[in-house]
Amino acid sequence: MSRSNAARAAAMAVVTGVLVAGVSACGSSASDDQHPDHKSFALHGRTLTVDSDDAALEIVAAQGNKAGTVQVTRWFEGKVVIGSGPRVSWSFQGDRLKLRMHCDGFIADCSAKYRIEVPRGIQVSVDDGNGGVQARGFAETLGIHTSNGSVHVTDSTGPLDLRSDNGSVHAEVSAPRVHAETSNGSVDLTLRRVPDRVDVTSDNGPVSIALPRASYHVKASSDNGGVAVSVPRDDNSPHTVTADSANGKVTVRTAN
Repeated sequence: MSRSNAARAAAMAVVTGVLVAGVSACGSSASDDQHPDHKSFALHGRTLTVDSDDAALEIVAAQGNKAGTVQVTRWFEGKVVIGSGPRVSWSFQGDRLKLRMHCDGFIADCSAKYRIEVPRGIQVSVDDGNGGVQARGFAETLGIHTSNGSVHVTDSTGPLDLRSDNGSVHAEVSAPRVHAETSNGSVDLTLRRVPDRVDVTSDNGPVSIALPRASYHVKASSDNGGVAVSVPRDDNSPHTVTADSANGKVTVRTAN
């Protein structure tokens, strides 16, 4: 090997060692951030849209939250071996809270999560490009869509529209109307009061719906999986339940 080739080989070995070290150092978690950032945004109106591209979200209807104010707490950890430094940004315009994470590089490892406290009485719509969403305490309409991540809603009494392109959908609520769908994942709903309407669809995953004791107009089907309906059925009932899975068992039962 010529001296120049040997030098190039040595240099490549050094670079490779650095990259391997960078890979082995990956594993950033927003939970490691011991000093989260806090910010308040003034909300003018009765609606809030949360627009996030790559973060885990916890959204809470806060009883003690100041009227007209959205409180946001942010945890962030990130590192980039080759590329621009990681950063996060948040902004608010109209009724839209925009959350972004910038983590560009040959080897980049970043993680962000947010807790968003919303005044009671606000309708909330969430669009998360990549991340799980948890929400609780909502009495108004709540809509959640994530392209990649799970959705979990608890302690809510308003109408729900829950969607995940790739992830499970879970809810334990007293909502009058629930629409839930996932392209790849399970759907598990527990209703604490008799709903007016429930519509559930999974392209690939089981569906389970637990309902209070009452009679329901039920339409349940599965292209590839069993169907088990144990609630009292009445085609004239004003309480309708539609459940379908293209690949998975469908269960509609009375809650314990």
